Amino acid sequence: MAKKSIRDINLSGKRCFIRVDFNVPLDEKDGAMVITDDTRIKETLPTLNALIAAGARLILASHLGRPKGQRDPKQSLRPVAARLAEMLGRPVEFADDCIGEAAKAKAMALKDGDVLVLENVRFHAGEEENDATLAKAMSELAEVFINDAFGSAHRAHSSTAGIAAFLPAYSGLLMEKELTYLHDELESPERPFVVILGGAKVNDKIAVINRLIEKADTIIIGGGMAYTFRKLVQGITLGKSLYKPEWEPIAQAALDKAKARGVKLLIPVDAMITDAFDFDAKTVGNTRYTAVGEGIPADWEGVDIGPESVKLFAEEIDKAKTVIWNGPMGVFEVKACAKGTFDIAHAIAANTSAKTIIGGGDSVKAVKKAGVGDKMTFISTGGGASLELLEGKVLPGVAVLAEK
Repeated sequence: MAKKSIRDINLSGKRCFIRVDFNVPLDEKDGAMVITDDTRIKETLPTLNALIAAGARLILASHLGRPKGQRDPKQSLRPVAARLAEMLGRPVEFADDCIGEAAKAKAMALKDGDVLVLENVRFHAGEEENDATLAKAMSELAEVFINDAFGSAHRAHSSTAGIAAFLPAYSGLLMEKELTYLHDELESPERPFVVILGGAKVNDKIAVINRLIEKADTIIIGGGMAYTFRKLVQGITLGKSLYKPEWEPIAQAALDKAKARGVKLLIPVDAMITDAFDFDAKTVGNTRYTAVGEGIPADWEGVDIGPESVKLFAEEIDKAKTVIWNGPMGVFEVKACAKGTFDIAHAIAANTSAKTIIGGGDSVKAVKKAGVGDKMTFISTGGGASLELLEGKVLPGVAVLAEK
């Protein structure tokens, strides 16, 4: 995807409005909000350090949580500014708003290499409405717009897309990397190309299934959506497993398309099942694995793939030269149901000759919980954005960037 990045422009002395994704998890401790995971801040550091080295003047904007247009001290970016200062090893200024005279004064006072963090853009209701007046007010702080917030690029908001109507727009290094791996690399992947898709509902993933059937050599289906495929292909009973009759035509169309294109479509052959399941309490009742091809009893439900499915999938993963994974194999958030997902994560990590791409969302959590995150070629920072890009959709925050 040929978009201009910060590599393509001299930004020395330029005030740069940089949309980052600092939507980090916070917990209240002793009356103060404390960051519990600073991964999203770390991911921006290459861009920020490159801009500092280039002598740019950095004005950082982000959302945090869902304040719905209201000021909420618990969703302030002030703690993020403090953490960023520690990580950059230099002072970071903070503005109490993302627009207005006070914010503008701080922006105008920046010197080459200085850093300013603006307050949560979602404290303004117009942000999520892509309000042009708000976007223009933001643009008045800077001379250049840089979007490095891939995780928000699928949203047409004032700070992700609207601002580009008033400033020249470029991608940051993180955005550039996301587009390279989730778009460019998949246009002509090294083969065999194996796609692993999980998640709950067939209708949520059908667009990406259809898109990747056109590119992949093998599609592996897991998670809750696999039960619809199993009913169609294996004719098994599903018990209380996730399934709706209206999903059958969707799954059948995918099966037909894969067959017509000569794409191997693999589905589970066994499952871990339980007779009682409470997601909120993270508990299960009695559990067992079904035999290969065995149906699921009426009062039981599938919560993970079984060992024979893991073996089947791992053999295919081992032959791949490119692997992309989006979606868990089961309810991995519940410890008792996580083995299949973690086994697949380890199978992907074991293929050291393949380019391995983790496509955001729960798959990222899974590889990190499995302890193999550092063994993947690329891990996306976007959940919904990565899925929409894989579906072939145009992301508003990407469409506004200058073309090469």
